[in-house]
Amino acid sequence: MSAQIRRDILRNWPVLVVDDEADSLEVATRILRFYGADVTTAVNGQDALRAVKRFRPRFIISDLSMPVLDGWGLLYELKMERDTAEIPVIALTAHAMNGDRARAIEAGFHNYLTKPLTTATFMSELLALLMDIPALAVELQS
Repeated sequence: MSAQIRRDILRNWPVLVVDDEADSLEVATRILRFYGADVTTAVNGQDALRAVKRFRPRFIISDLSMPVLDGWGLLYELKMERDTAEIPVIALTAHAMNGDRARAIEAGFHNYLTKPLTTATFMSELLALLMDIPALAVELQS
């Protein structure tokens, strides 16, 4: 599917990737930039909150398990602020267990991606999730 994805599909979209694992952060960043996104990164939820205020991302991909402030805490803080409550947040975790996806969505995450991220599937999986967000789907289809 990645051969069918336009190289500019995310052109100039501000995207925040939050992960304390350097490999996952690098893979996501490289792939998103390849497709035109303007990527900012953070290594924990606290850094992510500061980045959101400066950067105003179209969506956030966040690891769930991080030091300082984990993905659950980041989501909570974002949902508590009127300015950030509507930013779609996609959970990212290596510890996929039965019920984790439902738990993440129930908590307010838009959806759920599992690690390890691979160049072969990451973008097609991400775009499928983004198509479920009406405001973003319209732009992705244009």
